[in-house]
Amino acid sequence: MMLFRSVQHKDLGDILNLSSCAGVGLTSLPNNQEYLASRISRSIDSFNDARGRSQQGFLFTLEDTEKHRVIGVSALEVAVGLEEPFYNYRVQKSVRSSRELGVYNSFETLIVGQDYTGCSELCTLFLDPTYHGGRNGVFLSRSRFLFISAFRHLFPKSIFAEMRGVVNKQGESPFWNALGQHFFNVPFAQADYLTGIGAKTFIAELMPFHPIYVPLLPEEAQRAIGQVHENTVPARIILEKEGFIYHDLVDIFDAGAILQADIDDVRAVKASQLVSVQKCENVSRQGNGRLYIVSNLHFQDFKALLLSIPDPADIHKLNNNELKLTSAEMDAIQVAEGESVRCVALFSEETSQ
Repeated sequence: MMLFRSVQHKDLGDILNLSSCAGVGLTSLPNNQEYLASRISRSIDSFNDARGRSQQGFLFTLEDTEKHRVIGVSALEVAVGLEEPFYNYRVQKSVRSSRELGVYNSFETLIVGQDYTGCSELCTLFLDPTYHGGRNGVFLSRSRFLFISAFRHLFPKSIFAEMRGVVNKQGESPFWNALGQHFFNVPFAQADYLTGIGAKTFIAELMPFHPIYVPLLPEEAQRAIGQVHENTVPARIILEKEGFIYHDLVDIFDAGAILQADIDDVRAVKASQLVSVQKCENVSRQGNGRLYIVSNLHFQDFKALLLSIPDPADIHKLNNNELKLTSAEMDAIQVAEGESVRCVALFSEETSQ
């Protein structure tokens, strides 16, 4: 069974192992035990309502319950940029023309901004490569929207996701090599690591605040702007199918695309519903049923399962605010018969992936 749940202190070792597999460019999951322990503590404090809004961040895990091992992580930041700046580049079109020469030029510039101050962020999505497939990645990503739905009052209007940008197998970013390294004088991997562990002062101290003319960059760097790492393409597709859009804003280090949406317009938030649990031991989870994410409504011990509902009658029941769960499933997400849970189809009716 795969269980999506809030992080616990005991998960540190497994998360540290995951961070060692993540590679360069996944800024929010650095391979640093002290930082990850602090991140877990901050999340637990957030679940205990012991942090102010500017410091609240929720870290979730995907646990293989048979192996008692965390095999994936994902996270939510409630409001970025309130305590320290959150920078991005705006890709902005500029036009220059000469009537005398009959020349008209349209080109792009990069403008430093702090467009996401106060917005929520989806971050730290990583799944053990050996668990790719089987809908695990989609489950790990989309379950966060049930948490947002259940505790909507905690989150502002807008949410975004800073996607991992183009990085080669040697851990080098063509965008960084063309731009960032000339101002920071450190390799991309080091800059990315320092940012990941919270050492961000150097960004404001050294980054260029004047417009960057994109045509002056090498072609490889230009092509990287607004793109994502090959391993991040599935994550981008997941978010785009939820209604996230790229609005010409990119990461300042690797120029990876930033996707954004209004929370209330996100498919899983809009479509999720409350249903009452009905205990039934004869529920079949086999066959070609429709997949649903089902979560409890417990803030501190948030948990969710991915369940197949093969019988159309059960789907009808679901629409009538009843959902059959086995005792094992009820125990997994810590709910009792008659208790309310929140659920949403893993995929919309228009798509199966």
